[in-house]
Amino acid sequence: MNSKKRILFTGGSGKAGRHVVPYLLDKGHRVVNIDLKPLDHPGVDNLIADVTDSGQMFNVMSSYANFDELEPGTGVPSFDAVVHFAAVPRILIHPDNETFRVNTMGTYNVIEAAVKLGIRKIVIASSETTYGICFADGRADPHSLPLEEDYDVDPMDSYGLSKVVNEKTARAFARRSGFDIYALRIGNVVEPHEYAELFPTYFANPEMRRRNAFCYIDARDLGQIVDLCLQKDGLGFQVFNAGNDTNGINIPTAELIERFYSGVPVTRQLGENEALFSNRKIREVLGFREEHDWRKYVKG
Repeated sequence: MNSKKRILFTGGSGKAGRHVVPYLLDKGHRVVNIDLKPLDHPGVDNLIADVTDSGQMFNVMSSYANFDELEPGTGVPSFDAVVHFAAVPRILIHPDNETFRVNTMGTYNVIEAAVKLGIRKIVIASSETTYGICFADGRADPHSLPLEEDYDVDPMDSYGLSKVVNEKTARAFARRSGFDIYALRIGNVVEPHEYAELFPTYFANPEMRRRNAFCYIDARDLGQIVDLCLQKDGLGFQVFNAGNDTNGINIPTAELIERFYSGVPVTRQLGENEALFSNRKIREVLGFREEHDWRKYVKG
């Protein structure tokens, strides 16, 4: 198996993508970034395209990456994988119906084009908001803790709902095609510079992080997770929480549950600082090993 792949990556110019794409490039992959604005980073190929336009998605997935690919004279090389991150990133940027339209139609178009063009590995960005706490109207308790992938996801907002629909879309195409389509429920993304900027405020006001179940994913660790998904074949449709090992707060797990989720059933024993947004599946199934614990960057 050639571990170095030709990857089409949608949304590589966004908050998460601009860290994941360099990670994949450093692993030796060729990455074509599909976005409404290019990513200014050495080695990345960019095409401006709109994921809500099905024809554009079929076109970019059957396109040259750059001029060097014209030289062999053997036609357009095929992509080995598609990573789909492009989306409206939360509620309250666009009207709710537009958020839902862009996210669901964009994902349908990307997966459909990939499957019909025979690209057998697809990774899509789902979200921790599917668990229904983040953008709830009022204070919503989870049904149980920790949050794991078999949870009955029930958001009440347009963004979280769009991500639930996208997981179902992925499942339908995986069932139809037999291809691998992995959905990453991405936690609250933290860029390297944000530890110093944000975490002291979180420590002073832990209630701020209740809606995120205190989760975080270092943008570089997210790169590792995506690369592990690209290397791991044969799992069909899968959902993975993409989060770091521990909670993004300087309070032990048992105390967090007592203070912020009193009365919520706890389904298994948890480690002293084990994340309420559980990453056990990516550790056990994909072999994820955290490299960027917040404690490396913030005095807690």
